[in-house]
Amino acid sequence: MRRFVWGRYWSVVKKEIIQIKRDRPSLGIALVMPLMLLFLFGYAVNTDVNDIKMVVWNQSPSAVSRELIDQFVNTRVFQVQAQVSGYEAIEAMLDEGSADVALVIGPDYTRKRDRGEPVHVQMLVDGSDPNIARTATSHAQLIVQNQAITLQETRLQKQGMGELESPLALDTRVLFNPNMESIVFNIPGLIGLIMQNVTMILTAFSLVREKERGTMEQLIVTPIRPLELMLGKITPYVGVGLFSFCLVLLVGTNWFGVPVKGSIPLLVTLSILFLVTTLLLGIFISTIARTQLQAMQMAFALILPSVLLSGFMFPRDSMPVVIQWFGGLVPLTYFLEILRGIFLKGAGLDALWRDVFGMGVFCLFILTVAILRFRKKIE
Repeated sequence: MRRFVWGRYWSVVKKEIIQIKRDRPSLGIALVMPLMLLFLFGYAVNTDVNDIKMVVWNQSPSAVSRELIDQFVNTRVFQVQAQVSGYEAIEAMLDEGSADVALVIGPDYTRKRDRGEPVHVQMLVDGSDPNIARTATSHAQLIVQNQAITLQETRLQKQGMGELESPLALDTRVLFNPNMESIVFNIPGLIGLIMQNVTMILTAFSLVREKERGTMEQLIVTPIRPLELMLGKITPYVGVGLFSFCLVLLVGTNWFGVPVKGSIPLLVTLSILFLVTTLLLGIFISTIARTQLQAMQMAFALILPSVLLSGFMFPRDSMPVVIQWFGGLVPLTYFLEILRGIFLKGAGLDALWRDVFGMGVFCLFILTVAILRFRKKIE
């Protein structure tokens, strides 16, 4: 078995650098597209539900009914769109989407409250969007519960029995993301997703481009080994990808205000490992595809499942075990854990070694498969 020759490797590196300089559109994609996608998805991907459109049918106009409505508005989760006078108007607004929920206060609301009798308030929720429905329901229940406790305490005080004291209390302290902002959770994931997509597409065309331009024959007659060719082709892109990663990292921390609580050198080092892995995955695609169109289709066939299986959109723990196993075959799965661990928790290598090990194994595996797939012959 012939040994690795650095001279042949650097020749491929120089050739790829010249090719990148000549291919200005691809270079522009590698540098500009990550920033563009980060801004686009950074503002578009937001799971925080605010300004839920609410319509009110208040059949018992009074100070106490208006107080209840104000409590909904003061949460800044609900936004009153209109006051109506019947179920037909409510159904029409829910059907056309001009309202997400409807608050119905019965005609006996004020009278029963003044007498201390049990009173019910109805809320109609448009369940077509589960996120809005869950948020509206949970906030409405919390408002009504707080109102019920306040009323009970008022009645006890009038009876001279003092304040109502709950036998059980919950002391909640949220760690790592105290304000529970979705953007703090999403930005690290977006950085990983964007870098995977851009770098994989760049190298997916690498060997295919050689075939289409007729320069593969020149590589075949050279003594270069597959390992030297693979590493030589991805090395310049590692530099380009690392530069793009630093740009989106700066934007994510400064523009979107998501701080890195952990070690930045560790983050950059593990990002290089991820970039190498995704670039090799693109090289593997180029050993299979015969045209650039096929390479593009294969790249997107891998990108779309990785969004779902990696835990970027949905928690992996809630997926079936078999689906979780498939997610373990996606390098983005490990990198998302690394990014969120360093960004949010300030985790070190001692806490992330399993994900680092998994990504390293995948990197070696895909490099081996790409080398075995590459054949120095004209098909």
